[in-house]
Amino acid sequence: MNQTPQQDSNHGPVDVVIMAAGKGTRMKSRLPKVLHRLGGRALLAHVAGTAGRIGARGVVVVTGHGAAEVEASMAGGIEGATLRFARQEPQLGTGHAVQQAAPLLADDGTVVVLSGDVPLIGEDTLRALVAASAGGKLALLTIEFDDPTGYGRVIRSGGTGDVQAVVEHKDATEAQRAVREIYSGVMAVPARLLKGWLARLDNNNAQGEYYLTDVVKLAAADGVPVVAHITTDALRVAGINSPAQLAALERAWQLRQASALMEQGVRLADPARFDLRGTLECAADVEIDVNCVFEGAVSLGEGVRIGANCVIANARIEAGAVIHPFTHIEGEKAGVSVGAGSLIGPFARLRPGAQLGTEVHIGNFVEVKNSTLAAGAKANHLAYLGDATVGERVNYGAGSITANYDGANKHRTVIGDDVHVGSNCVLVAPITIGAGGTIGGGSTINKSTEPGALTVARSKPVSFPNWKRPQKKPKA
Repeated sequence: MNQTPQQDSNHGPVDVVIMAAGKGTRMKSRLPKVLHRLGGRALLAHVAGTAGRIGARGVVVVTGHGAAEVEASMAGGIEGATLRFARQEPQLGTGHAVQQAAPLLADDGTVVVLSGDVPLIGEDTLRALVAASAGGKLALLTIEFDDPTGYGRVIRSGGTGDVQAVVEHKDATEAQRAVREIYSGVMAVPARLLKGWLARLDNNNAQGEYYLTDVVKLAAADGVPVVAHITTDALRVAGINSPAQLAALERAWQLRQASALMEQGVRLADPARFDLRGTLECAADVEIDVNCVFEGAVSLGEGVRIGANCVIANARIEAGAVIHPFTHIEGEKAGVSVGAGSLIGPFARLRPGAQLGTEVHIGNFVEVKNSTLAAGAKANHLAYLGDATVGERVNYGAGSITANYDGANKHRTVIGDDVHVGSNCVLVAPITIGAGGTIGGGSTINKSTEPGALTVARSKPVSFPNWKRPQKKPKA
């Protein structure tokens, strides 16, 4: 049986420290760096989510710049873990950051140190790193770069190849700068050892900061084994320091999502023009055209086709449905469901609470909000259905609306099966249109109608012969 790190007796419980105190000057933004979004989620949310998935007992987020805003973003907590915050004010380096978290860490577990601006660190990688630490070693996550400029170099013993130190780029000699193996900023270490090393850190370096990487030379001096777990996946250790880096990582991440979907059989017109900002489940033979954005939780049934330039959030679309181009589906918490074989769009808008049955047609410039449409109902042009219950095979005319709001409260419109609503009608809620009834075009209906009735509410046409329109006065 697989064990989570929290259950593994080799290293005891796992606690995570996430460094999220930096200002992110190069982002040139008032928003704290860790709250910028990748794939529709804050960078910090990605990291915290991964911490939860490895079974962390506790998570300490070290905040500083924009601390109140960063801490508020974590109001939902982390499932299965105790969430606490430590303030780093002023910010005096990575070692100083973890020093602030140290009093909140118990001595009986392994500490995993993460960065809030490295959003795609994988849980499998962290599990391997914790296993490498094995309750008694300092384990570093490293990677080799062709151009390691700016990164801390991993210095190994010439004879044994054991890790001896991590030297920051600004403090490295020319020989050390030639080393291609760099420290990713992620480590796993027994808490009892880490606390002792943190207390011995100094700031005698080019930047006058307390480097967390100095714990490596302290460990080596104490005879504690330092091991490197080498990854080859640069995407997993990529940090964000500028809008350009954020955009590049977004594209790389999106391409990875697109590739995974195509491996499942999803047909994407162009993987480079696809955006997933949540979760997307696809059955067989789904087709997605270019420039589509999926947010929240979206499910696409077998044979669903999504046209170009659609935005779909929190929706379930059943088998055989076609979403024509430029359709906007925004489910939010209430969700949206589209029945099998339905046709939606182009230029349609389905808002929260729209629940469509099988073979429903929603055409161009039609908006549906908090309404149910039964099988075969159609609203093909320029219409609004809000807070409505629409029966089977209803034909809802162009330009017609449900007047659902009286200025203070919302009211519901009920339209029975087989009703025909003519063009340019206003149905003033609360109201029920009886099954099989017909509403004549141009009518304003403010009283319920009987089943099978033709209801017309128009004023008698009045014509004034030889009418002359007002004329503009000549300019002075």
